[in-house]
Amino acid sequence: MKLTSLNATHRKLGAKMVPFAGYEMPLQYEGLLIEHETVRTAVGVFDVSHMGEFILRGKDALALIQKVTSNDAAALTDGKIQYSCLPNGKGGIVDDLLVYRMDGETYMLVVNASNIDKDWAHISGHNTFGVEMENISDRTSLLAVQGPKAAAALQSLTDIPLAQMGYYTFKKGRFAGIDDIVVSATGYTGAGGFEIYFDNGHADHIWNAVFKAGEAFGIKPVGLGARDTLRLEMGFCLYGNDIDDTTSPIEAGLGWITKFNKDFIDREVLVKQKEQGVARKLVGFEMIDRGIPRHDYPIVDAGGDRIGTVTSGTQSPSLKKAIGMGYVAAAHAKVGSEIFISIRDKAIKAVVVRPPFYKG
Repeated sequence: MKLTSLNATHRKLGAKMVPFAGYEMPLQYEGLLIEHETVRTAVGVFDVSHMGEFILRGKDALALIQKVTSNDAAALTDGKIQYSCLPNGKGGIVDDLLVYRMDGETYMLVVNASNIDKDWAHISGHNTFGVEMENISDRTSLLAVQGPKAAAALQSLTDIPLAQMGYYTFKKGRFAGIDDIVVSATGYTGAGGFEIYFDNGHADHIWNAVFKAGEAFGIKPVGLGARDTLRLEMGFCLYGNDIDDTTSPIEAGLGWITKFNKDFIDREVLVKQKEQGVARKLVGFEMIDRGIPRHDYPIVDAGGDRIGTVTSGTQSPSLKKAIGMGYVAAAHAKVGSEIFISIRDKAIKAVVVRPPFYKG
């Protein structure tokens, strides 16, 4: 099992460590509810160094990205970021990812930890453009500093005007006394904040600097448990749960990152789906009756017939109610539709809602 550069730090802090995507990662420190609330109201720090980072360089770097991703990366300018996905050639999704435009011939792709090797093989397999590809995942650490107080907590560490950074933009600059650090206004929590990319050798220094600077703002370390409840409250997809090689971006409600003004893998299949409709759709739902939905629980109609499957579910710490996402037959996907989650062979009532569940 791989370890991030901050593994010893997490152990010292008493984190409960679990295997995740081939890494030993902190699930929680003080507890999920405290950590979730910290991110929603103050500022929390996630070690997400397990994520993958690829650098693509060359005059045809954009051409390769345009071919393998669903979104239109030509719309990016220097310092801008885009959410996208990699269609798999069979109507499914290899992975979802972020595309960073460093300059006109240099891009950074940020991919899910569990898919690093798969994504690398997929993109390399379509690299008929002579684009130079470099996998920097194993030498790159990543901290996600999330919450409404993140900008104030980090500002003393950098000259980059953090509060003025637009969502899905990034800057490269001096941070905690170290040059060429990438600071991006992104995250997976819906609480605002930043993600900081740096070489592994700086991990302890940057972690300590962030916690010292954030002390007055109530900063705390946060584990993967709260990361999951935070992202689910926003209705953000998790690869392996809500999207995978068998789900299309159109079914998953990701039509907004599927741009048909360019040629890309699966374009024809996805155009057809958009025009003709799909048989199933990913929906958000809130439980009306008591019960917590979990991954793979059946979704049924009022007559008890199966109409779908839960992909993600939890008791929302912010809303104090159970929420979830799942694929249902298109006829049941309309907001306000009554559906039932089969929990231990009992049909528990729920209603389809439009995410985000948490409105802030």
